[in-house]
Amino acid sequence: MRTRVKICGLTRDEDVAAAVAAGADALGFVLYDRSPRSVDIDAAAALAARVPAFVSVVGLFVDAQPEFIAEAARRVPLGLIQFHGSEAPELCASFGRPWIKAVAMREGLDANDAARRYAGACSLLLDTYDPALAGGTGRRFNWDLIPPDLAPRVILAGGLDAGNVAEAIGRVRPHAVDVSGGVEQAKGRKDRQKINDFMQGVRDGDRRR
Repeated sequence: MRTRVKICGLTRDEDVAAAVAAGADALGFVLYDRSPRSVDIDAAAALAARVPAFVSVVGLFVDAQPEFIAEAARRVPLGLIQFHGSEAPELCASFGRPWIKAVAMREGLDANDAARRYAGACSLLLDTYDPALAGGTGRRFNWDLIPPDLAPRVILAGGLDAGNVAEAIGRVRPHAVDVSGGVEQAKGRKDRQKINDFMQGVRDGDRRR
């Protein structure tokens, strides 16, 4: 099975083009104004217009007002909505779009319980817990916290880069991986070579599955 790749936190036309050219399966746009990778709805719509067919557009929200999410879904061609806060399952399911739920991983958290609670999600995105940040920490968590039988539903995030993604895929065997800071030259500014190196790391990891 080929591991799918989502590149998140895109803010520039040239970074969208680089991610698409490298073979990313999904591109993430952060609609959360406290993030250094944030874009507004107008910018997200303009960037999404550059995404070709068969590459998914993902809108990321953190405890946003339902009206804001609905407006973004109306104006941006979102194939998926990613919820990165404490959203209830009922809210996540209320926009008529496939959705992803992020889960902040730490000792004592039961990932299987989260999977049961968010059973309507297409996938769970497992990221690193931080008391002050909703994501984008640049740190990996303990992959041993992931139940092996949950891996087919998992998008693995948190501190991934070209240097560790092959190991991550070999150990966790996730459905997909998500990267943002690991392919950047600065926050919100991606690096074409780092994107290409990351994609090579994914291919190397797939050979270890």
